[in-house]
Amino acid sequence: MSSTSQKHRSFVSEPMGEKPITDVAGIGEVLGKRLISKGFDKAYVLLGQFLVLKKNQELFTEWLKEISGANAKQSNDCFQCLKDWCDEFL
Repeated sequence: MSSTSQKHRSFVSEPMGEKPITDVAGIGEVLGKRLISKGFDKAYVLLGQFLVLKKNQELFTEWLKEISGANAKQSNDCFQCLKDWCDEFL
């Protein structure tokens, strides 16, 4: 995890609780607003979609690009953040 951002490390270091969507690595204010408008207002709601897509990187990153307009780096950062959180807590 040495190449991850501080945002990523902070997210993965503790239980999710009611964290806002923008706490997930790769999701900034612009993507956060787009996701909120589609009903993904909390990190745990995004985690639910991640799990529905069976933690599959290709499926999740393509879905995120389609729904929010995320670029490849943002979608991969988000995927890795949720995957590492699952590895730590599930």
